[in-house]
Amino acid sequence: MKRFPRAAIKVDFGTEVRLGPGKVRLLELIAETGSISEAARQMEMSYRRAWLLIDEVNGIFGKPVVETATGGAGGGGAKITPLGEAVVVAFRTIENEATELIQLKLAKLLTQRERARRET
Repeated sequence: MKRFPRAAIKVDFGTEVRLGPGKVRLLELIAETGSISEAARQMEMSYRRAWLLIDEVNGIFGKPVVETATGGAGGGGAKITPLGEAVVVAFRTIENEATELIQLKLAKLLTQRERARRET
């Protein structure tokens, strides 16, 4: 369950390169489904778009965040690499810590808002 207020984080690595919740969610879905196609379907994007996003993340970190296996009798598949796992964990940790900081810093103001609502 999401807590509000919460942080919505996008990390800029240059003028046109960002890591945000969409790319991280794509990595999470690849890890869960073992498939880039299925992850793309669940996010309502094309397979090509998913690959372009994966390629952007690869470029940010200089190494692959997803490994693929060619199809065949046993079928293909995909999984995130240890680097991909580390990216997901780091991003979600930053997101959670930022949310905690926002809630801490805004707690007094939100309490005042609630008091004012009750008084009216």
